[in-house]
Amino acid sequence: MNLRFFIDRPVFSIVISVIIVLLGIISLTGLPVEQYPDIAPPTVQVTTSYPGANAETVQKSVIVPLEEAINGVENMSYIHSEASNTGDVTVNVYFRQGTDADMAAVNVQNRVSKAQGLLPAEVTKIGVQTQKQQKSLLKVVALYSPDDSYDMQFINNYMKINVEPRVKRIAGVGEFNVLASNYSMRIWLKPDVMAQYKLIPSDVTNALEKQNLNRLRVLSARTTRMPTNIPSNIGDASPRPKSLVILLSVRFPTEKSCV
Repeated sequence: MNLRFFIDRPVFSIVISVIIVLLGIISLTGLPVEQYPDIAPPTVQVTTSYPGANAETVQKSVIVPLEEAINGVENMSYIHSEASNTGDVTVNVYFRQGTDADMAAVNVQNRVSKAQGLLPAEVTKIGVQTQKQQKSLLKVVALYSPDDSYDMQFINNYMKINVEPRVKRIAGVGEFNVLASNYSMRIWLKPDVMAQYKLIPSDVTNALEKQNLNRLRVLSARTTRMPTNIPSNIGDASPRPKSLVILLSVRFPTEKSCV
């Protein structure tokens, strides 16, 4: 058909165009979701943590063994790794389009299991998590105190306890990240003083673990006498305290628990 026919009849051409647009809209509403193409590649994320290590140490002792083990997994495109000075490790494994994300996660988990023996003991103790995910950010929520009556640590703890579990139970939510720091403590050791007392870092770690009080339900107050032959601080000649008071708040669920 000659194009001159539509040029000489603009009304007829507009009617045909409107009909085509309406048919397209009707077809779009009835199009199944499965027929939309997958744009983002399937991604499997491997995460872990190395407490007390900086980014360089994490790179050499954790990321390198994981990448060597994961490299070459079936249908893999490339690997992207991140390390932070807080000891956090993130390894993202990207696969080709059309790869089953569930099978990709299983294959990566099998490769990670082979590298467990090459990782530091602190990392294997915490564990290495493998999960499939898409890198699309769905929503960002800000939780704050309008009158500044609560600090960031309190708000972060409140979100971890009350908000995060409920959001994770929503269908379709793959991951929930809190962009804040948890309660933690970083202790700097003096090698020369530790050498005088013939101590190694593991001795300090074991002492901290023994003194770690992680109770959820308690109410007690106890005074412990300190030995007189131990200074108050290592390498410190200041007067020693006569006693160490530890207060631990506990709430017992029943009366029998108090006995």
